[in-house]
Amino acid sequence: MDQKIAVILPCYNEGQAIAKVIQEFRSYLPQASIYVYDNNSKDNTVAEAKNAGAIVAHETRQGKGYVIRRAFADVDADIYIMADGDGTYDASVAAELIQTLRTQQLDMLVGARQDSEPGKLYRPGHKMGNWMLTNAIGVLFGFRFKDVLSGYRVFSRRFVKSFPALATGFEIEAMLTVHALELDLPTEEMPTRYFERVEGTQSKLRTYHDGLRILLTIINLFRQFRPLWFYGLFATFFTLISTGIMLPIWLEYVQTGLVERFPSAFLSVGVMVCALISLVCGLIMEHASRNHREKKYLQYLRYSAPKTLKNNEN
Repeated sequence: MDQKIAVILPCYNEGQAIAKVIQEFRSYLPQASIYVYDNNSKDNTVAEAKNAGAIVAHETRQGKGYVIRRAFADVDADIYIMADGDGTYDASVAAELIQTLRTQQLDMLVGARQDSEPGKLYRPGHKMGNWMLTNAIGVLFGFRFKDVLSGYRVFSRRFVKSFPALATGFEIEAMLTVHALELDLPTEEMPTRYFERVEGTQSKLRTYHDGLRILLTIINLFRQFRPLWFYGLFATFFTLISTGIMLPIWLEYVQTGLVERFPSAFLSVGVMVCALISLVCGLIMEHASRNHREKKYLQYLRYSAPKTLKNNEN
């Protein structure tokens, strides 16, 4: 293979698992460069990664989103593999994922997690959060994925270099999915086994805290990528309130020819002005969102697609 492959492993306190993860990816992808991006680990993650032969880099801003942003900016490759350093993803299918990406000319291939021990590995709260976010993205952009929070993904160079990474935490996976759907890029999802964490390690996810972040992420996605709908809902709400306030005043005027409740009439007019402002904001933001989307697509077109196996053989 004449294409450069980079395996990116974001890590925070994964000293007990990272060496095994590196060894597995090296055994299945001997031609790949393996990068471990340490995110302020307080254990022996860095030492273990160096001893295992990985290229170690650091990101001091706490959060997986910051790590992926740094890695995408620093690492130059033709194909990128993103996985976690906790040993929960199946490295044995990495070559198959890359082959699928290349033969189908995809820009992103998601490894949809399938419990190796059904019913035991997914916490109910995390499963519910994933379901909520997956369906929210499905409603906004189309139901093309079943696991939008999977951290096991393969990307083309043009996907990575056109991705405007703005997420700071675990929601980076959702933003990667939205980037692909917003630009209607060629993507697929492939079932992959999902394993239990290495004994002695702990998950960094917090059920209630991350559940709230999922809800805020859904709202932010709606506002950012469907602004006319988002502000249109506010405009509709204010219009209904204004109409409800004004209706009895209007009926009274029809019957008596007098307007006796001026404060209510002024309130109704004020609420209707809020409705008009919301609608105008939606129209302006919709235009800005479309321009932003066009700029991202032009950046995406600057890079060539992954080479197919046939091209490499030639």
